[in-house]
Amino acid sequence: MSQTKETTLNTLTPDEIEKAKVKFNHDQYSNEEFETLAKLYSESFRDVKEGELVRGKIVRVQGDNVIVDIGFKSEGTIPKSEFPADSEIKVGQEVEVVLESVEDQDGNLVLSKQRADFLRIWERVINAAKTGEVLQGKIIKRIKGGMVVDLMGMEAFLPGSQIDVKPIRDFDAFVGQTKDFRVVKVNEPTENVVVSHKVLIEEEMKDQRAAILQSLEKGQILEGTVKAITDFGVFVDLGGVDGLIHITDLSWGRINHPNEVVKLDETIKVVVTDFDEEKKRISLSLKKLLPHPWENIEQKYKVGDKVSGRVVSLTDYGAFIEIEKGIEGLIHNSEMSWTQHIKHPSQVVAMGQIVEAIILSLDKEEKKISLGIKQLEPDPWQKLMEKYPVGSRHMGIARNLTNFGVFVELEPGVDGLIHISDLSWTKKIRHPGEVVKKNEKIEVIVLSVDVEQRKISLGHKQITENPWPKFEQMYSVGTETTGKVVRIIEKGLIAELPEKVDGFVPATQLSTAKIKNLATHFPVDAELPLKVIEFDKESKKIVLSAIAALKEKSDEEIQKYIDTFKLEKVTVQNIKSAETGTIDTSDFPIFEEASPEAPKEEKKEESK
Repeated sequence: MSQTKETTLNTLTPDEIEKAKVKFNHDQYSNEEFETLAKLYSESFRDVKEGELVRGKIVRVQGDNVIVDIGFKSEGTIPKSEFPADSEIKVGQEVEVVLESVEDQDGNLVLSKQRADFLRIWERVINAAKTGEVLQGKIIKRIKGGMVVDLMGMEAFLPGSQIDVKPIRDFDAFVGQTKDFRVVKVNEPTENVVVSHKVLIEEEMKDQRAAILQSLEKGQILEGTVKAITDFGVFVDLGGVDGLIHITDLSWGRINHPNEVVKLDETIKVVVTDFDEEKKRISLSLKKLLPHPWENIEQKYKVGDKVSGRVVSLTDYGAFIEIEKGIEGLIHNSEMSWTQHIKHPSQVVAMGQIVEAIILSLDKEEKKISLGIKQLEPDPWQKLMEKYPVGSRHMGIARNLTNFGVFVELEPGVDGLIHISDLSWTKKIRHPGEVVKKNEKIEVIVLSVDVEQRKISLGHKQITENPWPKFEQMYSVGTETTGKVVRIIEKGLIAELPEKVDGFVPATQLSTAKIKNLATHFPVDAELPLKVIEFDKESKKIVLSAIAALKEKSDEEIQKYIDTFKLEKVTVQNIKSAETGTIDTSDFPIFEEASPEAPKEEKKEESK
């Protein structure tokens, strides 16, 4: 009998035998009865896997641990900290737990009530993600990119963009608030949850948005809230639908940024200017609710009025002045100074500066106002007639040399022009630099003063007497003289005659044979025998001929001329038999007068 009992008990583990001994009084049963009871007792234990959710019963509280029987071969422990602080732990109380580990270092089951609670919540969250169920949660803290929500005891992520339909100004203000949420994303492997409050608001506003879009029409006045401000305009929430006020539709006046007119979250009235049904774009205007500032412009301002305004724009041709919101006038560069030549308005005014000006013209139809600053002071040109009368002599400074003449500064801000033709009585000047250098002093005579055009014409050659009446006697047609080569030009050369006057020798009057390059035969400073064949006092023209002068010379002198200037294919007989007469010099460049041009002024633009 003893041998049979031992054999039967050997089919049980030592732990099962010990547990049976505790459960049953071994001495009260025969070996066969104890064997049967122990086997039945052992078979009653569950086969539980790690991570499984099970129910158990609290059997005792032992220090900081709660001992729970889950029907396994051994009891398990749960830290008291996993129970709510305000809850009462009772022996015999049933609890739902998760088997964390079959055996710890002491051989006990390790259980978790917190994990069991989480799995129940996780199960509901998964279900809510599928069904769209709305869950309530409390925003507990702010993190990068959004907020953390306590969702029934587990943490969920609320992105900043999913808090509200409006842009969030202060995220911290939401901490501690309890709101409804919808689960929008679940990552089961990492047990991460993303929720949204915005989708619930959008659903509520869906019907409201549809009603607004259906009733929209141009000219309709609506009330909305400033939702966002950008460099190019303002987005307005019209109650679920956004509209845009472009920066140009915020004010009749010029503005640098929309925040000069509106503030975030401000409630404003707007008018609908356009609506794209396909793209659902709504264009709004704020300024069209205000009267146009040009409507009664003629009652406010008149030509000759003095006005004050702020410089709002500088261009190459002038400065725009804002007299009042929506009303701007242009001060052209030419209206900034009586005496100075203003190349850019920044020489006189600066952005943002408050200036006074006189209204010169006003065009209501074109919405243009012309203004002037110089008109605030007397025109100094009226006094210049007294200071610089015609015929008066002055010393000036050559400030600018051009192809057509020299601008001479008579005093700061007062310039006059010496035309190139008024630089010398006797020289054919190609460029003013031949007579005067920049910033050199030069003596001048006032030839004319044009107050209306703001021009003073000056002369330099007029400081000496006109020698051409004398030249008329000295260089009459047929007069023989000599000349020194000073310049080779097209179709001939310039020769300086006695009395330092220049004459023109056509190439045809230098040789009977055609010369390809005059400079190789007639170098500068070479002396030539010459005869005057044309004289014009009015045009200050002297035309000369070497051939005509040589015809009167001896054969030896003619041959010397041919040899000196290396004239090939030219003989004494050629020169003696050559015909000379009046030369047509009308198309010769040397006798073309330079046109008295003036610097081109900037095109006068008008205010738009």
